[in-house]
Amino acid sequence: MRVYAITGGTNGMGRALGLLLARRGDRVLALASGEAGGRALLEQAREAGAGDRVDFLRADLSTVAGMNAALAGVRERTDRLDGLVFGAQRFRPVREETADGLESTFALAYLSRSVLGHGLVDLLERGEAPVILNIAGPGGLPGRVHWDDLQLTRGYTGMRAAMQGSRCNDLLGADFPARHPGARTRYVLYNPGFVRTGMADPLPAPQRLLTRALARVLARSPEAAAADLARLLDAPPAEPVSAFRRNTRLDLSGPAFDPGAAAGLYALTRALPVDGGPPERGRRV
Repeated sequence: MRVYAITGGTNGMGRALGLLLARRGDRVLALASGEAGGRALLEQAREAGAGDRVDFLRADLSTVAGMNAALAGVRERTDRLDGLVFGAQRFRPVREETADGLESTFALAYLSRSVLGHGLVDLLERGEAPVILNIAGPGGLPGRVHWDDLQLTRGYTGMRAAMQGSRCNDLLGADFPARHPGARTRYVLYNPGFVRTGMADPLPAPQRLLTRALARVLARSPEAAAADLARLLDAPPAEPVSAFRRNTRLDLSGPAFDPGAAAGLYALTRALPVDGGPPERGRRV
């Protein structure tokens, strides 16, 4: 039985992937902030005959306390991981700050992935063919990292925040081998394309209705996307880091994955009042 932890594991692609893995006999730790979504996932797992293979861990991954709770919760439930899947994200049309004073999209979509990815490497290294699968936006809309204003205190838009999150995740993946030299864990950045999820829910009514209408015609189902994700978990590329836009392998030599920029983001992350890098022995975030 392989063991997988999935953030955003009670909705959309995360839920579909978790149920797929549990049905085939794997164990799933689903991390999310909503109690109702957790109960619904557990009920679906029971109906599928996989109730004993799905755990729900409630944690708000946009906060430092929630990141710590997730790290502790995973460790309480398993001493190894075969895969860590990052799917938690939320589109915010209006700028919001977390209790820690961080811009919410930056905290959830990027920083939580840095903290959990680095913080659970030791469990991953005990897995059979360990992989971190970061569902982000490599090879998609360009965007950029706002180096002089990572918290987007000036000129905030939801799209700007989302695109910065994607670019930060590109650099997070590119930098991973430098922080864990010799690790067996493979890092895969994956852009699933247009998928029918609840990402449009926070949009104003006109954009929400339009996005949902387009999704009915053009988007893939979460279950179809989950099948692609499962294939990458089962057979990750041999290289330490790889990136895909659906089934197309992306070239990592471009500026989106620049090692110097990746090291710079790592340094800026370490300077935050949150430890976003490899934890020191015995030290929590």
